[in-house]
Amino acid sequence: MTESAVVYTNAPDAEAAALELSRKIRVALPGDPPDALVVFASPRYPHEPLLRGLYEGCKPKLLVGASSAGEFTSEHRGQGLACALALRSKEIRFSAGVGRGIGQDRKAVAGQIVAGFQGLGSRNHVYRSALVMTDALAGHADDLVDQLTLATAGKYQFFGGGAGDDAQFRRTQVFFGTEAISDAAVALEILSEKPVGIGVGHGWEPAGPPLRVTESEGMMVVSLNGLPALEAFEDHAQRTGQTLDRTAPLGFFLHNIIGIDTGSGYRLRVPLSIGEDGSIVCAAEIPAGSTVNLMRTTAHSAIDAASRATKAALAGMGGHPPQVALFFDCVATRLRMGDVFGLELDGLAQSLQGVTYAGCNTHGQIARAPGQFGGFHNCTAVVCVLPA
Repeated sequence: MTESAVVYTNAPDAEAAALELSRKIRVALPGDPPDALVVFASPRYPHEPLLRGLYEGCKPKLLVGASSAGEFTSEHRGQGLACALALRSKEIRFSAGVGRGIGQDRKAVAGQIVAGFQGLGSRNHVYRSALVMTDALAGHADDLVDQLTLATAGKYQFFGGGAGDDAQFRRTQVFFGTEAISDAAVALEILSEKPVGIGVGHGWEPAGPPLRVTESEGMMVVSLNGLPALEAFEDHAQRTGQTLDRTAPLGFFLHNIIGIDTGSGYRLRVPLSIGEDGSIVCAAEIPAGSTVNLMRTTAHSAIDAASRATKAALAGMGGHPPQVALFFDCVATRLRMGDVFGLELDGLAQSLQGVTYAGCNTHGQIARAPGQFGGFHNCTAVVCVLPA
């Protein structure tokens, strides 16, 4: 049997937030401390005092999580909050790992993370999954997911996202125990006797002709079809009757993102800013030689995508009843949709049919599971459902 508690707080400071979260967890899960605690917290809270307070208040055996850019549970949603999912189980085995130095060596980071896993050499748990949170501002998140897949010999499914900072894009952190760390990634290993369901979805479609990435440098797209990348966006704005303000382009970018054509779908990237040479800086890497499209969506499409992702996650559970869910979507989605983002969460809740959930807006989303579109994404809904 697996037990869970989903809690949140909007307390004014880290100490008060830790006290409130701990009290709610003890009430919901009396007796033994949680086997694992997953925490998402706004950067308005000093994170390490919050984490220390949680360890003192509810004594979890493991704690992982990340700074966030909007927090939500099945009871409450907003910005500037802290929320947590406490887990205790006789059927699921939890372990945790941390890797440091993403900017230097993703293979080494993946090796550090899986060194904390217990299921690589075990035959006792058929279903192996891991919640992965990474400092997306350190970059290389796609490569990190690839390296984790290699380090686990493809035996694990992954879900999670990039730590956020309320869309400031300045400093993000992941949580491991009482540490809040940048340039790092953490993972919560989930070894289960029942399937863990993961669903992925986005509501974007191509809005123009395909383009070739003729030059890129990490997160910067220098040229498309041999011309400065900005020209493709300006041509698109003129063709679609939109306005692209070079001095304040984010409003346009949130509605006109880049989709990398993988042959089986589009992996999304959010443009963030314009370089003096007409290059476009994005929220994640776009490889040179890729075929991309500028993409379009509607608020209704995003709501439908989240519902489809939830139903796919539930369908992946093999008929076992769900206990609790984790949900991630992009901070860019929240910024683009505004108050309408609440309708996406309403659709999630309706599809979950009473199952409680916790989650946050992230700087990118992670998903790699059988039958799902895998890797590191932007503007994509990711749902994980844990069995009862």
